[in-house]
Amino acid sequence: MSETTRAVPRAGLREHADPRERADLREHADPRERADLRERALVLDAADPLASRRELFALDDGVYLDGNSLGALPVHVPARVRDVLTRQWGELRIRSWDESGWWTAPERIGDRIAPLVGAAPGQTVVGDSTSVNVFKAVVAAARLAGEGRDEILVDATTFPTDGYIASSAARLTGHRIVPVAPADVPAALGPRTAAVLLNHVDYRSGRLHDLPGLTAAAHEAGAVAVWDLCHSAGALPVGLDEHGVDLAVGCTYKYLNGGPGSPAYLYVAARHQAAFDSPLPGWNSHADPFGMTPDYAPADGSARGRVGTPDIVSMLTLEAALDVWDGVSVDVVRAKSLALTDFFLECVEAYVPAGRVTSVTPAAHAERGSQVALRCDGAEPVMRRLIERGVVGDLRRPDVLRFGFTPLYVGFADAERAARILAEVLAEVSDGDTVG
Repeated sequence: MSETTRAVPRAGLREHADPRERADLREHADPRERADLRERALVLDAADPLASRRELFALDDGVYLDGNSLGALPVHVPARVRDVLTRQWGELRIRSWDESGWWTAPERIGDRIAPLVGAAPGQTVVGDSTSVNVFKAVVAAARLAGEGRDEILVDATTFPTDGYIASSAARLTGHRIVPVAPADVPAALGPRTAAVLLNHVDYRSGRLHDLPGLTAAAHEAGAVAVWDLCHSAGALPVGLDEHGVDLAVGCTYKYLNGGPGSPAYLYVAARHQAAFDSPLPGWNSHADPFGMTPDYAPADGSARGRVGTPDIVSMLTLEAALDVWDGVSVDVVRAKSLALTDFFLECVEAYVPAGRVTSVTPAAHAERGSQVALRCDGAEPVMRRLIERGVVGDLRRPDVLRFGFTPLYVGFADAERAARILAEVLAEVSDGDTVG
């Protein structure tokens, strides 16, 4: 897949530059330019309408740019979890299924996530992992598409598990997988296409794919559109209802800050719920779950997406974590996300020695999620050194440094500091310093 890239627009660093040239590179940015960027960061932070949200999270003095892998802990969550453990489980025990609302939690929490992905109530259910929900969605989509359609188009750049799950679903349903780059989906669609499984944001590059356009193209071909929202929900507007998405899945431990392994969610558009045929029917999705009858009769509404007994402790941890979104506009989050990533790229261009990194994240706002991916020789040891210096990002082998910008708690001073320390680390490496 071709990508719009934004390279640092200066001559590349020669492998054997003399020591004086390397010393000059450490002072790549004029001191006045550095001071200007730091001052601008302070001004931008002072004007940030989300700045006070940072106080809601357990953060240290470092720069945490890995919220696109695991969101930070909201400070009030431990007390809420203690209540779940000591009172709801410890004292009420089995009574908590009714008295503490455990039984209705999957739909109740789904309805709290719904506004963050642009969905009306009653279409989103929380439970199971993203992988399990991808399986449910792809098999159900293949069944919804009807006879004569035996192809499932899958994002060729997808997160690997999505591809694994889709391939298994295809084998089970007698379909075949057609890997295709998202930009090439319209041309690949045809009368045999049953479903299309796409990622809203590419997990490596941060590229934002055209959900409205690709969904419309799938529908025009008579196919069902399934979207993976793991890297977009909580970072940018999604518009599931507005754009007519059929099915969607997503995790909750990234931008939604639900905690490690927190349950995922499944969206089934209201128009499909009566025909939604889950490949994993369980007692929790039965119309009469306590009837214990040998024959399966699916529940109405989003409850049809449930399977077995939900993970209550993790689910209620997520419910507590979602409090940080009260009163927050996703449009405001998106505006800050774009401003943060723009500013970080500007600082990288100003500070980093020429030719050492290349952004593989699209420069165009309409094509960018909430992360910046920088291609860098020696990326793995560079990221280790950054983490040692208090800038926590992550790595996508072999050569991509990935920095996630979570607008609820990352500020502009964080972005400037991260770029400055990146430049320092790269200058150390260019001087032949051992990175370990």
